[in-house]
Amino acid sequence: MNETIENVVIIGSGPAAWTAAIYAARANLDPLLYEGEPSTEMIPGGQLMFTTEVENYPGFPEGVDGQDLMARMRAQAERFGTRMVMEDIVEVDFSAFPNRLVTSRGDQVQTKTVIIATGARANWLGLENETRLARSGGGVSACAVCDGAMPAFRDQRLVVVGGGDSAMTEAEHLAKYGSEIVIVHRRDQLRASKMLAERVLSEPKVRVEWNSEVKDVLGDDFITGVRLRDTETGEERDLECAGMFVAIGHTPNTAFLGDALKRKENGYIQVEPGTTRTSEPGIFGAGDVIDDRYRQAVTAAGTGCMAALDAEQWIAEKG
Repeated sequence: MNETIENVVIIGSGPAAWTAAIYAARANLDPLLYEGEPSTEMIPGGQLMFTTEVENYPGFPEGVDGQDLMARMRAQAERFGTRMVMEDIVEVDFSAFPNRLVTSRGDQVQTKTVIIATGARANWLGLENETRLARSGGGVSACAVCDGAMPAFRDQRLVVVGGGDSAMTEAEHLAKYGSEIVIVHRRDQLRASKMLAERVLSEPKVRVEWNSEVKDVLGDDFITGVRLRDTETGEERDLECAGMFVAIGHTPNTAFLGDALKRKENGYIQVEPGTTRTSEPGIFGAGDVIDDRYRQAVTAAGTGCMAALDAEQWIAEKG
């Protein structure tokens, strides 16, 4: 084990992690950040690495490429002295001071404080073309608030996959821009709350394809439609559309924590209201891993700032 005790270790590489790193570095905490290793499910940089055009992040009136935004944040953190390691943290022990972390290469790290900013990943259908078009900016998305206002979706038929509150919220938002919003749901009734569902279904632009599931996404460079399968008869049919928004939930990236921290019923890390403090002293959460409501880059960055300030204060109080 390395005998050096770090001031703060940041786990993650999205807006929350980089913002925390910038603030911690400027506070002379000499932060060590674990970006994670690229995999089939996750790549360093978080969900914005799958977004070609970010138009709602302040300071970029013409919009900014998601990967470019993450590269800029990373460079800013590096400029102020953040040390970066492209490894995962696979095990944690917060039961004694200093906290102990184990990396994917077997190294053990001791640290006074930890900022967990590992984010949450959108749940996808698992279709090959869905993944390809989502990564290339080809009209497949998991965030209507992020992407719905893009010119390619305006006055077009758009598909929303799902039947819960998330899907209803996505459909309601997209109705501001699309000519028709088609909700594709595999059952004959929605799982969403009654009031929300009634409000969305009363919107003239919205209709539902009941007992249907998406079996394929059509299109080469950009989506042109979806292939639907009737869940009762097995019959397949094609539906033309200019965009598909998958709204079947998110999964917070917390598996590596085991039972080390208290979490909400849906798996998100529980923090003390108004702070980023978790159930364990010196351990802080930031970004989408603690946020099951907003899930925006700007809110993630805000909590990253909060976590760095909370960690700085905790270290100062402990002397």
